[in-house]
Amino acid sequence: MSQNVRVRFAPSPTGPLHIGGVRTALFNYLFAKKHKGTFVLRIEDTDQSRYVPGAESYITESLDWCQIPYDEGPGKEGDFGPYRQSERKEQYYAFAKALIDNGNAYYAFDSSEALADLRKTYESDGKTFIYNWHNRNELDNSLRLTPEETQKRIESGEDYVIRFKSPKEETLHLQDEIRGQMTVDTSILDDKVLFKSDGMPTYHLANIVDDHFMEITHVIRGEEWLPSLALHVLLYRALGWDAPKFAHLPLILKPVGKGKLSKRDGDKLGFPVFPLEWTDPKTNEVSAGYREDGYFPEAVTNMLAFLGWNPGTEQEFFTLDQLVAAFSLEKVNKSGAKFDPEKTKWFQQHYLQQSSAEELAKQFMEILSERNISSTLSYTTAVISLLKQRATFVSDFWELGAYFYEAPTSYDPKAVKKGWKSDTAAIMTQIHELMAGVTPFEAHHLQTTVKGWITDQELGFGKVMQPLRLSLVGAMQGPDVFEIAGLIGKEATLERIKRVIETL
Repeated sequence: MSQNVRVRFAPSPTGPLHIGGVRTALFNYLFAKKHKGTFVLRIEDTDQSRYVPGAESYITESLDWCQIPYDEGPGKEGDFGPYRQSERKEQYYAFAKALIDNGNAYYAFDSSEALADLRKTYESDGKTFIYNWHNRNELDNSLRLTPEETQKRIESGEDYVIRFKSPKEETLHLQDEIRGQMTVDTSILDDKVLFKSDGMPTYHLANIVDDHFMEITHVIRGEEWLPSLALHVLLYRALGWDAPKFAHLPLILKPVGKGKLSKRDGDKLGFPVFPLEWTDPKTNEVSAGYREDGYFPEAVTNMLAFLGWNPGTEQEFFTLDQLVAAFSLEKVNKSGAKFDPEKTKWFQQHYLQQSSAEELAKQFMEILSERNISSTLSYTTAVISLLKQRATFVSDFWELGAYFYEAPTSYDPKAVKKGWKSDTAAIMTQIHELMAGVTPFEAHHLQTTVKGWITDQELGFGKVMQPLRLSLVGAMQGPDVFEIAGLIGKEATLERIKRVIETL
């Protein structure tokens, strides 16, 4: 690709970033890096009424956590800033005015009440009101007013908007990098508002102007913007600019039922739909995040990559560099991608297993610290080595191995009923004496000594091994019982055996 590729992710700071938005950012990032291009973050904050404090910093923190940082944007100023639309608002009116001057837009003075009444009238006749070629010359706008009348109303301070003048009876040929060729009859398009009465541009105008002056070459965005494609292509044409290439990504669908994945689905089925935890500043409602729920960023990005894209091979686990190398818009699907929470956990488990025990131990020690439990890194690394295969999240290690840090204070009733018989106390007393003499007190020596003794005594292994595990763990779970004993040490092992004899 000879052209210097520049793509952008352009979220609105109206709340937390949905994982659908993260997926859009990821695909833009992968495409940019594949073609050695630039990934731009632009904050589209023209709708100040919906602005939510903290949302912008949430967006940038989310991208950083997902390991898909932007090259240019707020705080990373390049040659195409500013990167917040609210800071660029002075330039938009000039282009709205240029469209009026070249006959592609007009002033409209219709009040919201008048338009609401028109919609009701149309609905009562079984029709849908569309503001376009078939009625615009009869409505309250500059198309039916003289230039003098229009200017007088503007100068008097009357509210107005600027609308795009959609062409009549034209077949527009559109190209989408994912969906191919499409045609649109312009007669069905409405005359969208480009500039609002509050002096701010709408998304449509600001988006086009910014993409043009930021030299965006490819607009990769969600399928929900597909209905706007015709208008955007017409705006580029009306302003005399070359349009970028467009690609509309498929929707992320609910795990169950039909429709787009929403926060409600996550709340109902117990999984996050946001990358980071979010606290609503108005209601203080807290929404779960993948980071706080213990997911690794690698697992989340790997999962998101497969929502609507397929490499065409059997490979499912990709590093970010591998995703960059394999990614192409040609391999993005047209149809929606059903979200699968269990598949996300599957990716998470893989990446946890790929992590070193020491790396996981460092993270787990933060959880231990919150519980006021002190431990050394070497000890916790040894614990993780024994538990790792059974875990999906770092937080699982406490449930799987709390007994490595705290002696059991109670014993699982089912395990007691099954493994503790009338002669068990006498047997465990002998095991206590036997293990007290083992030197060095390590798993291999303990196993050889205890199993040799069981054989010599002609006892069933379950008669000894079950109560031994019960004494050390408090339940019938955990890795090799001699590994547990060797790790917690002689003093703790003997103390736990003594306690179980006294208790049971």
